[in-house]
Amino acid sequence: MADAPTYTAEQVDAAVAALSEPGRLDHAQEVVTHAAPALQKILNDALFDGGYFSGAHESAVAQAAATDDPEQRVIAIRTLIAEEVRLGLLIGTSVGFQLAHELQNPQTPPQET
Repeated sequence: MADAPTYTAEQVDAAVAALSEPGRLDHAQEVVTHAAPALQKILNDALFDGGYFSGAHESAVAQAAATDDPEQRVIAIRTLIAEEVRLGLLIGTSVGFQLAHELQNPQTPPQET
């Protein structure tokens, strides 16, 4: 198995900047749309395996929903949503990074669907 390539901060910065170019994400969006059900399962599994949907999270949801002050309830709910988005972004980026590596260096032949 070949070692995964490593990247400098400058290379990552340049690649991230390139993503803002018009049309640059078109093919990636097509691929992700195709793979969305499987990617959703990976995200859900990672969140559950990481304990995100544990009792602490459920308690935070219940606490936010039960807050009497409407302004504080909105703040608590927004905070929970932002936390979920951040986690989804981090997990999604990790999965995407590894998916690119797997596509470049397949370990097993792809299965026909």
